[in-house]
Amino acid sequence: MSTMKIGWGTRIAFLYGGFVVLMVTLVTLAMKEDFQLVSSDYYQKELQYQEVIDAGKNQSMLSAPVQFRANEQTVTIALPQEFEGKEVKGSVEFYAPTQAAWDAHFDLQLENNRMEIPRSKLHPTRYEVKINWEAEGKRYYQETVLKLFN
Repeated sequence: MSTMKIGWGTRIAFLYGGFVVLMVTLVTLAMKEDFQLVSSDYYQKELQYQEVIDAGKNQSMLSAPVQFRANEQTVTIALPQEFEGKEVKGSVEFYAPTQAAWDAHFDLQLENNRMEIPRSKLHPTRYEVKINWEAEGKRYYQETVLKLFN
């Protein structure tokens, strides 16, 4: 019965070989990763961001923030009392950081100062909800994190 001993040179060669295989695997996986920009027109949006800052300041002066509530069937958006009976125009954007295809955009359509969105139009994920609205010539903006996990 003979036993073959592996010398230190062979061990170093195996170590380097294993490292090369690991690096090739990592590079291959990284090349297959799909990287998506947050927005395709990010530069234009950056130039308009001062308006968003001003609208956010207007929102912070309200009596309460916009409320978001989710149940099994709907996501309910409720504006503060100041907007009761006023004409409000705006939009709600659901931004899914994990998958651009899951983003959703809705025009703000209030009934009794509330808007309901069916859960079937949204995916079970974490959303950054961006709501823009205008009432009596004044613009408002709020961002909120909404988790819609099952």
